[in-house]
Amino acid sequence: MRPITMRPITAACFFACSTALTAPLPALAQQTISGQTAPAAQVTPQESSWIQIEAQSTLLGAQDRIRDYGQTFPNVAGFDLGSGWYGILLGPYTAEDARAALRQLRRDGLVPRDSFVQFSSRLKQQFFPIDAQFAETAPAAPATTPKVSEPAPTQAPAVTPTLETAELTPIPKVYIPDETRAEAQRSERLLSRDDKKELQRALAWAGVYAAAIDGSYGRGTRGAMRAWQAQQGFDETGILTTGERAILLEQFNAVFDGLGLEVVREAKAGIEMLVPTNIVSFDAYAPPFARFTASGDIEQAQLLMISQDGAEPELRGLYDIMQTLEIVPSEGARQIRDDTFEMEGIGDDFISYTFAETKRAKIKGFTLIWPAGDEPRRARIVQRLKDSFTPIEGVLDPTLGDPAEQAIDLVAGLEIRQPLRAGSGFFIDDQGTVLTHAANVAGCGRISLNDRYTATVANPSATGTGELAVLTPIEPLAPASYAQLTGEPIRLGQSVAVAGYPYGGVLRAATLTFGTLQDLRGLQGEADLSRLSMLAAGGDIGGPVVANNNAVIGMLAPRQSPSAQALPADVQFAINSSTLVDLANAADVTIEAPNSTAGRLSPEELTLQAREFTVLVQCWE
Repeated sequence: MRPITMRPITAACFFACSTALTAPLPALAQQTISGQTAPAAQVTPQESSWIQIEAQSTLLGAQDRIRDYGQTFPNVAGFDLGSGWYGILLGPYTAEDARAALRQLRRDGLVPRDSFVQFSSRLKQQFFPIDAQFAETAPAAPATTPKVSEPAPTQAPAVTPTLETAELTPIPKVYIPDETRAEAQRSERLLSRDDKKELQRALAWAGVYAAAIDGSYGRGTRGAMRAWQAQQGFDETGILTTGERAILLEQFNAVFDGLGLEVVREAKAGIEMLVPTNIVSFDAYAPPFARFTASGDIEQAQLLMISQDGAEPELRGLYDIMQTLEIVPSEGARQIRDDTFEMEGIGDDFISYTFAETKRAKIKGFTLIWPAGDEPRRARIVQRLKDSFTPIEGVLDPTLGDPAEQAIDLVAGLEIRQPLRAGSGFFIDDQGTVLTHAANVAGCGRISLNDRYTATVANPSATGTGELAVLTPIEPLAPASYAQLTGEPIRLGQSVAVAGYPYGGVLRAATLTFGTLQDLRGLQGEADLSRLSMLAAGGDIGGPVVANNNAVIGMLAPRQSPSAQALPADVQFAINSSTLVDLANAADVTIEAPNSTAGRLSPEELTLQAREFTVLVQCWE
């Protein structure tokens, strides 16, 4: 029988391994590398535990070592670890028994010092014993006492490993020596502050550290190290050896396995950053975006590099435009400062994150779209991409792209998010309070004003035949003008106009539709309605009806026929201004009296003035 001993370590390897924080995992400490690795903090209490004592880069080598260990341990097993590595393990145990057994085996010198506790969820196919399958739940701990008799070796069948196409680069065999406490302290002193911060992040991810990420190893960090060492079955010294640091970082960074993160230099966009090349690949230029669409297993994944000319005003414009896109759902945190913005959009089945900044009159940034339900990994990927983001010379040529993708409901080939419905309203004071028809805001998850500002319903009310709503903007507004309501009657047949958004915001400015006042009552004598003759559209509902001196005499109401007969297309109704004033007073909004000296305006002048206080009201899910 060949002795079971640690492999010899060269002096060169010792120096390289003890100083490199991110050294590849050693064969003796090899974890699952195939993207299946789960953090220790996520292991269920019922899951089987194992003691991993060695790993080999060939199946034959692993089978050979298993025969050696089998002469000493009755519970030796072999598992495919993924990426061409094969593990030799003892077990199964409960988690508590595995840690106790590991400590005893180390003290007795029966297993390598860098052996560690492994979990069933991180293991692939079991190839030894033949036809064995590990239990889904932890059994009682088997004995680890060496056998007295020597059994005949069992020949394991040849097994063809299943290789993941994303894992094309084999992990080199690096043997990290076990370190004494003094050696671990010396190797730790060689770490940079950033290296120490990364280890603190890894400890926080593992669920054992909750203090500041500052690169300072105080009592909290040492306690976290001891807790992690206890989880893994290592000696609880509070100082990580080089090998233990490698294992911790391998666990921490396992979320990136299979993504193919590579630095991509996009010269036309003037951006250099990490890109998950196994998940997305370049698709097309659609200024201001360079689009990378899904090419791997994650169908919803997308990456947009953002590149355009512009300073702070253009950055704010981009901020507004991005929030209209389907890829940026309305729910989610967002913040804009002088020269940068970030926004998150949380949808039912995906989450998007956008970052953009302006430097030297160039706007650069990116958007990552990722499926929902993968938040821990998504957050880590976003941070890695943001940390790697580097603007370089160049900006995307605005003439690039496919002209066929141009459409009113598209921005750079991306769909604009559409509201449930859109109507009109008007400012009634200098604080941005808006009056509209209740039909425009019924059942809305969110209400927006002028496609930009969010508002809430302050005082929905039903008065007679006109259902009205007062909207209060969440952000303070200072409108250029606001409506002046008048209770003075005007002559029948006089010219009037409704200001509104008949096409639901497709046109960026309010449109005036002209007509005449036909009656001071509704078709059935309703005193709070006036009947008009004009060809208004559904998007005009809630808009102000103005006289030729720009005084508001009412609000356009939905068309309602008192009988089953259809109304002529030019028959419209307005809720009278006296009803509007009563509602405003009930909402503690003071209506300013109209300027009685204002004279008749030309249609062009009336259009310009009425547009200033007319508001696009949109209802969103």
